[in-house]
Amino acid sequence: MYSKSKRLFSLILSFLLAIGIFNIPVKAENETVHLTILGTTDLHANIYNWSYEDGKEVDDLGMTKVYSVIKAVREENPNTLLLDNGDTIQGTILSDDLYNNNLDLSHPVIDVMNFMGYDAMTLGNHEFNFGLELIHKIVDEAEFPILGANIRWKDGPNFAEPYIIKEVAGIKIGIIGLTNPNIPRWDGPKVTELEFEAINVATRKYVGELKDKVDVLVVLAHSGLDSEYGDADSVRLAIEENPEIDVAIVGHAHISVSEMVGNTVVGGARDAGKQVIRFDLILEKEGDNWAIIDKKVELIDVAAYEASEELKEYAKEYHEATLDFLEEVIGQATEDFHPASEVKGIPEGQIRDTAVMDLINDVQLKYSGADISAAALFQPSSNISKGDITYSSIFDIYKYPNTLVGVEVTGKELKNYMEWSASYYNTYKPGDVTISFNPNIRGYNYDMFQGVEYKIDISKPAGERIVDLTFKGKPVKDDDVFKLAINNYRLSGLQSMGIINNEPYFDSDPISLRSYIAQYIRELGTIEPNVDNNWEIIGADLDHPLRDYIIEQVNLGNIAIPTSEDGRTVNVKSLNVYELIEEGLIPDELLTDIEIEETVTDSIVVKEAPTAEYTFSKYDEYVVKPGDVLWKIAEKFNTTWQRLAEFNKLKNPHLIFPGQKIIIPQN
Repeated sequence: MYSKSKRLFSLILSFLLAIGIFNIPVKAENETVHLTILGTTDLHANIYNWSYEDGKEVDDLGMTKVYSVIKAVREENPNTLLLDNGDTIQGTILSDDLYNNNLDLSHPVIDVMNFMGYDAMTLGNHEFNFGLELIHKIVDEAEFPILGANIRWKDGPNFAEPYIIKEVAGIKIGIIGLTNPNIPRWDGPKVTELEFEAINVATRKYVGELKDKVDVLVVLAHSGLDSEYGDADSVRLAIEENPEIDVAIVGHAHISVSEMVGNTVVGGARDAGKQVIRFDLILEKEGDNWAIIDKKVELIDVAAYEASEELKEYAKEYHEATLDFLEEVIGQATEDFHPASEVKGIPEGQIRDTAVMDLINDVQLKYSGADISAAALFQPSSNISKGDITYSSIFDIYKYPNTLVGVEVTGKELKNYMEWSASYYNTYKPGDVTISFNPNIRGYNYDMFQGVEYKIDISKPAGERIVDLTFKGKPVKDDDVFKLAINNYRLSGLQSMGIINNEPYFDSDPISLRSYIAQYIRELGTIEPNVDNNWEIIGADLDHPLRDYIIEQVNLGNIAIPTSEDGRTVNVKSLNVYELIEEGLIPDELLTDIEIEETVTDSIVVKEAPTAEYTFSKYDEYVVKPGDVLWKIAEKFNTTWQRLAEFNKLKNPHLIFPGQKIIIPQN
């Protein structure tokens, strides 16, 4: 009887609970939620998977590819957030030459991001390239918050929202957006009203505000994980000082990052939408709060996905407007402006004067009225190709939306600037057969100068390399004064380093350098590659007898030219004969044992040819030192390496060793 009554009571109670008469909370055991956070970074206005410079579709970039990834993940897990890490609205002809300079037009990148359903974005440094008005405009147009926790007006208030709290499946997620504090270094004149706080300092402040209000804490930081110019831009430092951070998205460096820093899971992706960062968090309910019990990060390569036709159709008007803009032929080139590389993987334009650099510097000199000009080769392959020149050709040789400035400098400032630039090269060492670049310096930070003549001696340490510097045939003196033409980005950097002190006497803003290059070509109609060879690299003895073989093997793909770990700097280590021998990359047939016939007589007979015999009554002995090559020894004794090789019966004249004796005939 009792058990029947109990069963009846249980049924009634269950019914009452189901219809809500009793307001008694019911909690599932071990309730868990799977949260996914997707991140993009450094999209640089690549909406379509299309190269406007080459006029063709590409497989491994673009927001149309990114969107296919996003849709697939959202179908898998509806509890998904989508965040962007900045450097988003700049970087293509579509953005920089059509829409970023026209505030009356809707911004295509922001429009597309609204369509894709972004939840938040932080400002990158390139968002500031076009001035604050454009930033105000995109903030108004975006249907998601645009963040900047470490940016303030100089009179105190925040320039942008510092953070937001999003709720997904009952989970509260705090998202702090931070930008790169080095923006004044690059865009100084455009941000004079703003102050940029160190990332770790701003992070500490807002983590303190949020940590007790949210279940998950995300930092969205447009900076590298490790420092570029010091602690102020280090995301790693911010994480170490704030272990409450659960997830950090990094960027700016255009490299893949997927690792744990303490208890924080960190992700960063390559630029242009090549990769999407995916974080997966498993959370378990603990009372009124949620605790993360598992988290991981992975990088998704977009090349494995088809471009979204839905997004292509949505953004079609922007893409077609850009194609129409590029159709106009603005001039003709009689020949290619960038010579083919002698060594595959080593751009000629960064080891000698070329017509590409002379063209850019000629444009800067003409429109600034300067005495001297300096510019960089932004892309190793930059070229004006023979034939029709369109705006995409201009973009290929000048990819950034910089403006032109003219500034007065002293001879001392000029030399300091040139020494700073020349540190791009690695120091020559004996046995090197190629010239290489400092892996810690990007190619866009190596400037070449026009209007002066100079040499770069790479046998000397950085800071002591500029020699024979003359202006109009006269040596440059420290107290000379010159008008120098450079881009606005470089001027800001040089001023922040204390290399240049004056303010510009000329500023082309808002006219870009690309516009000047296009105007210059339009005026001439036909251009031909002219090079004045006003500079050269010296101090590198590259004519080792094995060089031809080594270069041949590089060009065949059998010996690789080293690149930096992140892949962004090419040719970071010189090929060295002695190192290649140690690595076993020189075949045995070129490395036969060297036999030296030693004699104590005063007369040595050597057969130089089958039909000739020569007798020497006097000779010297030379002991090979580290770094010696046979032709250098021959030059020292006023003879030829071929003669020494024959006289010493060297089976392999390309290879001599320290301590080896070389007999030098005296007649």
